[in-house]
Amino acid sequence: MHLSFKEIFTAFMVLFAVIDIIGNIPIIIDLRKKVGHIQSEKASIIAGVIMILFLFLGQSILSLIGIDVHSFAVAGAFILFFIALEMILGITLYKEEENAMTASVFPLAFPLIAGPGSLTTLLSIRAEFRIENIIIAVMLNVLVIYVVLKTSARIERFIGKNGINIIRKIFGVILLAIAVKLFTSNIKALL
Repeated sequence: MHLSFKEIFTAFMVLFAVIDIIGNIPIIIDLRKKVGHIQSEKASIIAGVIMILFLFLGQSILSLIGIDVHSFAVAGAFILFFIALEMILGITLYKEEENAMTASVFPLAFPLIAGPGSLTTLLSIRAEFRIENIIIAVMLNVLVIYVVLKTSARIERFIGKNGINIIRKIFGVILLAIAVKLFTSNIKALL
């Protein structure tokens, strides 16, 4: 095992920006109001399991359909680019319908937390980082997700609506820069 604090931190920050759990606090609070109680443990664990399974099986699935990791990473860079635009501009390009009966799993664990952006990001960063560092980054994100889900109402009161918007925009700019880096480093491998 080659643990690298730099890789763990970078992978953690990339996933944290993509998952955008702080920026999703208003959605989480709205979901709590609609369905009453959200099972924070269940949502966090299911999201973590989905991400780790995709980290290991995603490449095999891609190989099965004839797509290499660099092509997927370039496609992922486009997804990250659009997610960053959503965060920066405050627009919604993709909207899921909510099912009140299974709110902890759908839409919270999937696709809000472990959605297309985070799954694409996992395979994209797998091309650059060691797998054990990515797994640690995923587990740290799951821990943060759990804490945020448990304390979302208090966080919203503490940070305020403007604070959440500022954090969302800052992470949007970071994510945009990451998308550009992912695109340029993987497009070279394709060309």
